[in-house]
Amino acid sequence: SKFVNDKWMIKNGFLNDVQEHKPWWWNIKVQKLNLSAPLILLPEVSCQKAIDILQEKGYDQAPVVAESGLILGMVTLSNTLSSVLAGNAEFSDPVTKVTYDQFSKIGLEDSLGKLSCILENDHFAIVVHEQMQCSGNGSSFMKQMVFGVVTAMDLLTFVSRNDKK
Repeated sequence: SKFVNDKWMIKNGFLNDVQEHKPWWWNIKVQKLNLSAPLILLPEVSCQKAIDILQEKGYDQAPVVAESGLILGMVTLSNTLSSVLAGNAEFSDPVTKVTYDQFSKIGLEDSLGKLSCILENDHFAIVVHEQMQCSGNGSSFMKQMVFGVVTAMDLLTFVSRNDKK
C-alpha cells in the first residue's frame, strides 16, 4: 500500500525526508539547478506540428499548457511518434490526444532529495512556481506557472559538476 511507502509519501509531500545518510546535495533547493526556460505547447497544436517543433528545438518533451495557465500534461516525442505510427492518433490530431496527464510537479523551493525520489519512478518532473495573479476587479488567486522540466540527467549533471567529495 502506498501510505506505508516512504518514497511515495515523500514524493507526494506527506512525509519529510527520512533518509539518515543524506548526500551533500540532498537539501539543496531545486532552484539551484540551472534550468532553461521550457518550451510550452498549447493544446491546439497538431501532433505533426509538435513533432516538428520538438525536433527543430532539440527537445524530447514539452509541457502542454492551456492559455489559462492550466498544466494539461506532458507530450514526448517518442510517445507522439509511436501513437501516430500505431494508428492511435493522426498527425492532424491535437497534441492533447497524446499528452501524458499523469506527471509529477515539484516547486523551486523543494529539495533535490525530493526530486531524486520523484525521478526514481518518473522520467521527468515539471518545475512549477506559484504566482499571485490579480484581476481588474480586485480579486486574486494563485496560479501555477511552468518554470522548467527537470530530468534525472539534469540532477546528475548538477551533482557531478558540484561534487563536494
